[in-house]
Amino acid sequence: MAQKLSNDTMAVRKGEELNLAVLEQFLRSQIENLPDKPLELLQFPAGHSNLTYQLKIGNWEAVLRRPPIGPVAPRAHDMEREFNILTELHPHFSVTPKPILFSNQQEIVGTPFLIMERKNGVVIDTSFPKEITVTKQLCQQLSEEMVNKLVELHGISYKETNLEAISKPEGFTERQVHSWIGRYERAKTDENAAVDSLTFWLADNIPLQQNAVIIHYDYKFNNAMFNESLSEMVGLFDWEMTTVGDPLADLGVAMSYWNQADDPEDLKRGLGKAPVTVIDGFFTRKQFIELYAKKSGRDVSNMNFYLTFAYFKLAVICQQIYYRYKNGQTNDSRFANFNDKAKMLIAHAASVAAGDL
Repeated sequence: MAQKLSNDTMAVRKGEELNLAVLEQFLRSQIENLPDKPLELLQFPAGHSNLTYQLKIGNWEAVLRRPPIGPVAPRAHDMEREFNILTELHPHFSVTPKPILFSNQQEIVGTPFLIMERKNGVVIDTSFPKEITVTKQLCQQLSEEMVNKLVELHGISYKETNLEAISKPEGFTERQVHSWIGRYERAKTDENAAVDSLTFWLADNIPLQQNAVIIHYDYKFNNAMFNESLSEMVGLFDWEMTTVGDPLADLGVAMSYWNQADDPEDLKRGLGKAPVTVIDGFFTRKQFIELYAKKSGRDVSNMNFYLTFAYFKLAVICQQIYYRYKNGQTNDSRFANFNDKAKMLIAHAASVAAGDL
């Protein structure tokens, strides 16, 4: 097993602390043979949604996930659903963390939560660890592994799991488009004329859906964990959006996160530093899509629709976060300009709709 990086966790952010005494007592009541050591708590810094913590008692480690602080959208951040997804997928897809337990006892951490396996390895976001020599070959290797694992996930028969019970495969794409348009309307804080033409285009250009598969629906480079040599993915995280649906919707989401060197600066640096995928050697979106098509055998001729929709979804997510900030449901200063990010993503989605992958 690869060694985890020393900088993948941090001290818990102010306002996001958990009651260690209550949590430790709960853990000891649910999990056998925990070491006779005190509970230690750290936080994973990435992400703008669910809160994720490292739990450590002696040599025992696990990960706790809970919804963000404050009111959340209906049916969002469903920890029980995510726990069930992990339960169904872990036996079929080894990079899925093994679930340990789910609890809806809100007195423990303030909300329902899940606890899962703590996978160890290397997570890369905006820069490589300083001890790694970055080469074009390495970047190509990582790109291909991302393609391979997405194809592998899409090749698992959902009929071998119970995921269909929490999914609606038929009419997935049409339902998604209208659902996300509705989400934007509910989270709107400012008028933006570009939204009307974009949402009309989306509703008017929905492709015929391909055969439904299991989709991650948040498949991005910094949700993946690699072994020490960076030759193999050993972990994949953030499964809360997972369902049974159109594989190209999943590919579209993946590509909306996959920035490349010639992207506009405001897109590459939308949430701060540009991701490592802009480095020479990483696949372009076109190369990623072409290799996915070759390995999966799927027709990708409608990818501009799926990528347009994916950028619109990102805009809606930013708008929802800003709505929570503007209405005092969170005081996290990181969210103060998320309305500008939403506008930028809407403009970029419109350019993709015009044919620019």
